[in-house]
Amino acid sequence: MALPSLLEHRLRLPLVAAPMFLVSNPALVVGCCRNGIVGSFPALNQRTSSGFSDWLDEIDASLSGDGQAAPFAVNLIVHHSNPRLEADLAICVGKRVPIVITSLGAVKEVVDRVHGYGGLVFHDVTTRRHAEKAAEAGVDGLIAVAAGAGGHAGTLSPFALLAEIRQFFDKTLLLSGCLNHGHELLAAQILGADLGYMGTRFIATRESAASEEYKAMLLGARAADIVHTAAVSGVPASFLRQSLEQAGFDEGRLQGKGQMDYGEKLKPVSDEAKAWKTVWSAGQGVGGIEDIVGVDALITRLDEEYRAAFARLPAPPRPWG
Repeated sequence: MALPSLLEHRLRLPLVAAPMFLVSNPALVVGCCRNGIVGSFPALNQRTSSGFSDWLDEIDASLSGDGQAAPFAVNLIVHHSNPRLEADLAICVGKRVPIVITSLGAVKEVVDRVHGYGGLVFHDVTTRRHAEKAAEAGVDGLIAVAAGAGGHAGTLSPFALLAEIRQFFDKTLLLSGCLNHGHELLAAQILGADLGYMGTRFIATRESAASEEYKAMLLGARAADIVHTAAVSGVPASFLRQSLEQAGFDEGRLQGKGQMDYGEKLKPVSDEAKAWKTVWSAGQGVGGIEDIVGVDALITRLDEEYRAAFARLPAPPRPWG
């Protein structure tokens, strides 16, 4: 297991709050970092590059002088359809964003530019092939997005995905998929991950930008309500069945494959942009989310659960029998 020096002794818990489209915002990021975990947000959550730059300034100002705060991260979509990639990457370089999380493309040039100022690059992967390509590009960490995760999720068991990645990758490894509690975070580490990557649980916080209707639907949902489909974004992703039905995604439409076009997602009047505001993502761990709390209270709870789970391990740890 390995943590880069940027994160050593900077974290209260081995955890990253995942960047969520139209949900993560500066309040959520700052709340996470102040409580000792990595907070993150997608650059595209701000509708313009200038707005994205303003958000970075807001986060920097809020965390300035807090020597106990964890670093924050920005998610960049590295796909040819994202017309803002170059501009947003230049802003990240200019403002020396500590961690850049890349998705839908592991490009060595992007990695090298972030490394040029001392930043880290973590990359989302759902298969071994994607992980191998990202490792070749020189990323500092891989995020294993396993079955059951929200957002653009894979279909492989975390046991299989982590084990195969560890065969060739000895840098930082993160696990995403159905993490809600501190004992699940410890379980991820036992499986071989260095850090947990938790998204859906942070939707149900007071700081998140999710609507009250979204949060209420999340609280009422169970694992069986999560639909894994490419029909919305062109990439297989997990969504709440109730929101798909409300948006007119019938069974036939769910079998299709949407168009992967991040330029369209940036147009407020487009059907694609409207879809992402009314079709809500979540992971299969929704059944374990029972309340909406502030980030402070949530991370305190996770910390207590994590430490209690660790205390329940045999002391000293030994094989069964």
